[in-house]
Amino acid sequence: MSLIRYNSALNDFVPTSFSNLIDRFFNESVARTGGSAYSFVPRVDIVENEKAYEIHVAVPGVNKEDFNIDLKDNFLTISGERKFKEEKKESNFYSIETQYGTFSRSFSLPENVDASKIQASYVNGILEVVVPKDEKKALKTTIKVN
Repeated sequence: MSLIRYNSALNDFVPTSFSNLIDRFFNESVARTGGSAYSFVPRVDIVENEKAYEIHVAVPGVNKEDFNIDLKDNFLTISGERKFKEEKKESNFYSIETQYGTFSRSFSLPENVDASKIQASYVNGILEVVVPKDEKKALKTTIKVN
């Protein structure tokens, strides 16, 4: 059985600690709280296994051609745009809660990754970026005491 840390950030209304409040201030976009209507911050899950890091980005309704994935100085940046479809004159919108516009998320990669083998796929509204670990660059070493 594996333990999963409780994510109190799921409660968007009340931060449970001062540290959580500071994290939310620096990590979340103003767009979530009524800022620019032309950008948003998609939710991300990051998973580590023995062979790779996986970044899952929830961006439904985006064409795979609208994604840009760049790697520069060990920072992986995922950006793109979710375009709003033309309003139909016969439709009456009462509420639109989905987010549209441009987005960008950057991730600092550890030193033990193989940047030449990064792969991305987009299935059912989830962009999955797999960043393989380089077995030659192990971050953990054991030092024997003499």
